[in-house]
Amino acid sequence: MKPYIANTVKDIKDMLQAIGVATIDDLFKDIQPQQRPSSFNLPEGQSEFEVIQFFREIADHNRTHLIPFIGGGFYDHYIPAPVFSLISRGELSTAYTPYQPECSQGTLQALYEYQSLMCALTGMEVSNASLYDGGTALYEATMMALRITKRKKVLMDGGVSPIYRKIIQSYTRNLNYEFIQTPVVHGHSDRDAIQKLIDEDTAAIILQNPNFFGTIDDHSDIVNMAHAKGVLVIQSVYPIALGLVKTPGEMGVDIVTGEGQSLGLPLNFGGPYLGFMTTKKKYVRKMPGRVVGKTVDQSARRCFVNTLQTREQHIRREKATSNICTNVALCAVQSSIFMSLLGKEGLKQLAQLNLDKAEYCRQLLEGIKGVEVKRSSPTFNEFTIRLPSDSNRICEEMIEEGFAPGIPLDRYYPDTANYMLVAVTEKRTRTEIEQYVSLLKHIIEKQK
Repeated sequence: MKPYIANTVKDIKDMLQAIGVATIDDLFKDIQPQQRPSSFNLPEGQSEFEVIQFFREIADHNRTHLIPFIGGGFYDHYIPAPVFSLISRGELSTAYTPYQPECSQGTLQALYEYQSLMCALTGMEVSNASLYDGGTALYEATMMALRITKRKKVLMDGGVSPIYRKIIQSYTRNLNYEFIQTPVVHGHSDRDAIQKLIDEDTAAIILQNPNFFGTIDDHSDIVNMAHAKGVLVIQSVYPIALGLVKTPGEMGVDIVTGEGQSLGLPLNFGGPYLGFMTTKKKYVRKMPGRVVGKTVDQSARRCFVNTLQTREQHIRREKATSNICTNVALCAVQSSIFMSLLGKEGLKQLAQLNLDKAEYCRQLLEGIKGVEVKRSSPTFNEFTIRLPSDSNRICEEMIEEGFAPGIPLDRYYPDTANYMLVAVTEKRTRTEIEQYVSLLKHIIEKQK
């Protein structure tokens, strides 16, 4: 049967009368004239196949296949095919809150394995069963530190993602806390500034490794400085980098958070993503979210249960452990599958590949006259370059040629008009890297 389409004046009048509108103009009176459809001359109904083909032809006119050299916290990593096959199994598509352990053993065990993997990755003692995303996880860690110390001041390193800093400031805007931002010097946290500002009123120092500029930093000395004053240290991390760099646990960090998108989750136009949090065992009762534990039943068989879950947030408002209240269990399980497939050595190899490809790109970029690659500090797979002209304009030209070249830093740091943040993952081939550098060189020379 053909779908019904109003194609006569009488049909249209009948429909307008049914909804209580006199004319077509009255129907669309709330829409600005320039935003109204130019015509209602619609085609006859088509089959599903024909509709898909029609929209594919339209989509082909768009530039949808940019080669990305963009990072800033979200990365184009390869996801092995078994990840999608396994996460698509029906057994994993269950209610996200496993309140009844007797019928939720599979979900609970999967989350327990996720927690174990995150502890091994970060070098910490306990993990929760996931949070929303990297930004809100860092906010949750901040609130956790304020609860533990009962202090009001927080130092926030300037190298922490500006997106994350905005999230924290937004969530705490109406709360009585003081946030002080410390500068970045040659890509690293400013130790002198931190030492001057840290005192007995400070609850926590928020750091990031690698930081937003891609710089790797050993924060062990800052941790010692903070602990001497009873201050907690929160570190946001890029999980793939932990295949090579010193872990937060080795540095003595108190609370670790991060964005888990790089652990087997596609970019998906912005989500859903995965926030993770690990900490020291002594702080577990102040940690938001839920913790899955392993125990035995009355027959001495191994089983899994919700060991801790903070649910009082519904009635305690600003005194609550968390106001976000939930997690992303399916994304956490997907990341568990990804980490299990790679294993310890696979993660090291993946991290090394990212480092090596980024270094190859850096070396080629240094061969372009007028381009300065910032090398004052070691980096992982992301680094900062200084261009001879406005980075936004260069980005626009490269996008027209099929490359998303990086993030112009003046979007977040006003005094960096010619600077750009470039990311290179294992997916970028030698040919793509060389084409990228060649195109950038051509555009720079053309602008002279």
